[in-house]
Amino acid sequence: MNAAPPSPLDTLLAEIRACRFCVESPRGRPLPHEPRPVLSVSARAPILVAGQAPGTRVHASGQSFNDPSGDRLRAWMGIDRATFYDPAIISIAAMGFCFPGQDAKGGDLPPRRECAARWHDRLFAARPPFELVLAIGAASQAYHLRRLGLERFAAGGLTERVERWREIWQARQGPRVLVLPHPSWRNTGWLKRHPWFDAELVPVLRAEVARLLRAVSDQAESPDR
Repeated sequence: MNAAPPSPLDTLLAEIRACRFCVESPRGRPLPHEPRPVLSVSARAPILVAGQAPGTRVHASGQSFNDPSGDRLRAWMGIDRATFYDPAIISIAAMGFCFPGQDAKGGDLPPRRECAARWHDRLFAARPPFELVLAIGAASQAYHLRRLGLERFAAGGLTERVERWREIWQARQGPRVLVLPHPSWRNTGWLKRHPWFDAELVPVLRAEVARLLRAVSDQAESPDR
């Protein structure tokens, strides 16, 4: 029996994982190391985790959020590692698929511009809309708010956008968007200065993730419903 041909989404993902655009045809300086695009996207996951770009540990492991930032993010979401990496539940696609390198102070550079320009619109058109988009960090928020018709929330800084999280959350029925600061340790001070994040936003995030997990479980038990 002949194997089924790959889906358009699978074909596109294979192209992304083989991408060398930021080395061979870069916008600005070439990527300072070998590309290693990191993402996990399936056609059926209801949740999109849309971050900034891989860091050094993710670049080394090839697994998104496989670092302390991921531990904090999973705590915010109220889920364990197995659930987080289940492709039937969560897709992960950062604004930059490759680790962009570091600046002179040892901080990660911004996501490469090549990824969004070449891949992102195609990627999100290749599968059904997500039910929940977690837009993590400024670059992700700017892109996904505009992509989903929420341009009016895209201006200003990250703190301003996250402070308006409830307006953004209520602005559309689906996909619904939660804007989050990056869970990096570098933002520990920000979290301490904004205790409403843990007190108000995180419970909504956990409740919505739990609701979608129940829906996935129900669907698995009754696939013909």
